[in-house]
Amino acid sequence: MTSSNLTFGVTRDFPCSYLKGEQEKLLIAVDERLHNPQNYGWLMANGFRRSGDQIYRPNCPTCNACQSIRIITNEFKPSKSQKRLLKKNKGFFMTISDSFQENYFPLFERYINTLHNDGSMYPASEEQFYSFLRCSVSSQLFVEIWHEDSLVSVAVTDSLADSLSAVYTFYEPSYRKHSMGMYSIMQQIELCRKLAKPYLYLGYQIDDCQKMNYKTKFAPYQRFIDNNWQTVK
Repeated sequence: MTSSNLTFGVTRDFPCSYLKGEQEKLLIAVDERLHNPQNYGWLMANGFRRSGDQIYRPNCPTCNACQSIRIITNEFKPSKSQKRLLKKNKGFFMTISDSFQENYFPLFERYINTLHNDGSMYPASEEQFYSFLRCSVSSQLFVEIWHEDSLVSVAVTDSLADSLSAVYTFYEPSYRKHSMGMYSIMQQIELCRKLAKPYLYLGYQIDDCQKMNYKTKFAPYQRFIDNNWQTVK
């Protein structure tokens, strides 16, 4: 697969969601030939990401701060703080679903309306929830974290031929002290190992955006820089 005979669209400039004062522009994979599991995997390996069924990559003419990042799952070793987190959450257990469940949206709604009531997704709605997270170009897995008989976290995860892609995690707000986002990534890494998938994609890393820097704590990882994956240990 090469990009020379494929059709891509480019958005207009709009205010960057992550860096104040910057403008953002996206390259959109509009070619229907790309909207299937095999070619979606090829796009991911070339720095793309999805929101709903829209597959995109930053295409900003004066900024390259957004760099796709993926964990090398077989080489990952938890840090001391991550080992402490695993010990703290040892009463939790993971289950996997292959479809949306009825109890997901109420959890998502509490998460958005409590922890992100200053963001663009507030107030949460079912239409927004499904349009944002559903995907027709790839199969999906839902990494559920349970505490006793309560569902406390869901990590929406795309399943590709050689990888998983962490799309979005939402959790019970009262469990915030359990670092559910970090914990869910470690569970997704474990799932990659069980499924023999060498990579877990985490989306984009922006070094100047503090809320994204958790992604660099899962070493070794790779960044997509100048159209090449470069390993960081």
